[in-house]
Amino acid sequence: MPTVHRSGPYRFFFYCHESNEPPQVHVDRDQDFCMVWLMPVALSSSLGYKSWELREIEWLAS
Repeated sequence: MPTVHRSGPYRFFFYCHESNEPPQVHVDRDQDFCMVWLMPVALSSSLGYKSWELREIEWLAS
């Protein structure tokens, strides 16, 4: 899982073999996790984040 970016408590990373999915980045912080599609930037799934954090993560991913 190569890390491509860190911003505050968030770690942005990707998996190498997700060929059936659109381009995406995974974001984790402690036990929280989400997946963001990159074209266009949109939340795909989330576990544990508050809504304001998800808006921040989408902004950071764009």
